[in-house]
Amino acid sequence: MTTSASDLLAADTGMGAVTLRVGDLDAMIAYYRDGVTLELLANDGSTAVLGRGATPVIILLHSPELRSAEPRSAGLFHTAIVFDTQSTLALAIYSVATRYPGTFTGSADHLVSEAFYFTDPEGNGVELYWDRARTTWSWAHGQIEMATLYLDPNAYLQEHITEEAVTAAAAAPVGSAMVGHVHLSVGDVASARAFYVDKLGFETTAALGDSALFVSAGGYHHHMAMNTWNSSGAGRRRLALGLGQVDIIVPGADDIGALDERMRHYGVKTRDDGRTVAFEDPWANAIRVTVAP
Repeated sequence: MTTSASDLLAADTGMGAVTLRVGDLDAMIAYYRDGVTLELLANDGSTAVLGRGATPVIILLHSPELRSAEPRSAGLFHTAIVFDTQSTLALAIYSVATRYPGTFTGSADHLVSEAFYFTDPEGNGVELYWDRARTTWSWAHGQIEMATLYLDPNAYLQEHITEEAVTAAAAAPVGSAMVGHVHLSVGDVASARAFYVDKLGFETTAALGDSALFVSAGGYHHHMAMNTWNSSGAGRRRLALGLGQVDIIVPGADDIGALDERMRHYGVKTRDDGRTVAFEDPWANAIRVTVAP
């Protein structure tokens, strides 16, 4: 289908915090604070917000009454946290590897970025990464060129951090970090494209046949991705531990109004208070779109 500019999310759309429902709040706070090196921004006993500076990255909702999600169900594949420099990324990798060595699952050079993968104590995927400059990215026929090349984690740490930097970072986190993209597990890619591209207004940046789709606003390599690698054929999720909500940030209230109108036009049930519009994707993944502060 042909997509007009009015059907697209604003070019400076970005991602907000990812909310997780967790069984052991203290353990999960410790992982993201002491391991991933986020700061504990707020904690009222049932909800904890972690991030850097004034930017929330992970919101943890204590939900001990819930059980783990069923195998091969839809939900979160990983939350991807982008760091501002290779040095700050390396410090975070070193921290997780030192305090939670069993949670490292791999690393890769994706041409557009350098990425390191982990699984938190409750099974939620985590990616820590750094973006190369956009001027170095390559596009062909409207798709971003990405790859999965070997990236030696030990060599990376040796190249990008020093003992002095580790000592300084132990006193206080350095640099900035934010949610760069969110990757979901879904039942099928065709339905994901119909929802996230045709309705929500992202643009496709890459696709891996019928198994994965990458989408973004404003020419980023991807703000969201959806794959069927562990969830092919999955239906709507039941309430369980894991993904609670994905936040998307748009620049202004007009963007919220236009999005709400567009989603309603396509028959998507929304909740709109003028500053946010919330809805669910076909697999009951909760999405909230908020105006930038």
